[in-house]
Amino acid sequence: MAKVVKFGGSSLASAQQFKKVGDIIKADPARKYVIPSAPGKRFSDDTKVTDMLYECYELAEAGKSYKSKLADIAARYREIIEGLELNLSLEQEFAIIEKNFKERAGSNYAASRGEYLNGIIMAAYLGFTFIDAATVIFFKEDGSLDEKKTDETLSARLEECDKAVVPGFYGSMPDGSIKTFSRGGSDITGSIVARAAKVDVYENWTDVSGILVADPRIIDNPAGIEVITYKELRELAYMGFNVLHEESIFPVRQQGIPINIRNTNAPEDNGTWIVGSTCQKSKYVITGIAGKKGFCSINIEKDMMNAEIGFGRKILQAFEENDISFEHVPSGIDTMTVFVHQDEFMHKEQKVVAGIHRLANPDSIEIESDLALIAVVGRSMKSARGTAARIFSALAHVNVNVRMIDQGSSEQNIIIGVADEDFETAIKAIYDIFVLTRL
Repeated sequence: MAKVVKFGGSSLASAQQFKKVGDIIKADPARKYVIPSAPGKRFSDDTKVTDMLYECYELAEAGKSYKSKLADIAARYREIIEGLELNLSLEQEFAIIEKNFKERAGSNYAASRGEYLNGIIMAAYLGFTFIDAATVIFFKEDGSLDEKKTDETLSARLEECDKAVVPGFYGSMPDGSIKTFSRGGSDITGSIVARAAKVDVYENWTDVSGILVADPRIIDNPAGIEVITYKELRELAYMGFNVLHEESIFPVRQQGIPINIRNTNAPEDNGTWIVGSTCQKSKYVITGIAGKKGFCSINIEKDMMNAEIGFGRKILQAFEENDISFEHVPSGIDTMTVFVHQDEFMHKEQKVVAGIHRLANPDSIEIESDLALIAVVGRSMKSARGTAARIFSALAHVNVNVRMIDQGSSEQNIIIGVADEDFETAIKAIYDIFVLTRL
């Protein structure tokens, strides 16, 4: 059996955290491939190393003095090395970084050095082989991942070593320059390595004991999720769940590799399992609740709209012409409503309205702003009667008006639109009716 283990920045912020990680890896011989992030915050007012690198490079790019900032970053790593009592020096690495900063190697290069340096330390601490991600993870000219080349090269490289450390977050472009994934991209690296190594489990270690049913900033001490499917997580990630980078799901899903979200500070906890499919029922009818504020709705009315071929295409064309993506499009016989992000729409609203009039000749258009969308997701919902009725009852009980409802054909997801000001109240009400009444 083999496992890939990825550790987030908070898990590797200090020598003390490094030792916890080392104990976790050594406790299971199957943990053969390690994906480290850059050091995160050691305390609440601390700065992440990645942010320090961005700031340092901005100074270098602007022709300003940056050596003291680079020295601060070096001190962070030296503190970890000394705390681990390693016979290791990163002086040569920092000399190369300084040279590349002078030569304007790019912000992607700068940001990637956090993981790169932490990978060197992790490999030395564990006695594992260090593999520079730039030599095994490749991007195409358009910036997309070159999956075929990456999988072939990485698989061959991993076969050469029994245990390895591959830093997360970055790879290389065809010209050899460094390119990073979006923030949180170490999750993606872990998934890519898991697929290439054909491991049994991808463990993603962070500072929480798995995924929670709802946002702890809204719900006090929310229940945890024991098992969640890839589809459920995708639905929730789309609405703001940020425990795991949503793009990290695809490589492991293709191979049927489960992801286990674990807590570095509580390794005895089972965490959350993310799987392709399962016969296990959720503890509750719903699996999770997530949502976002800041939407607006554009309601278009036209008599006999349903009989006009191409009407929907014409409406959406007006948004496409203005580079605005839509979120949901519920419709009736003579009405069609388009939900979009308010900050994207507000500066182009009159162009969009004019486009709709030009293309579709509607009877009327009404715009409503400051709306929130809430997703109630669960694989058990399709076999439970009255789920929507319970949601409406809970919201009516707390005087929240529902502006929109949209349910997918899979019956695993119900989207509800409410006013921004009712967002937190609505989530609490839905959580209470499905979770607290179940306890």
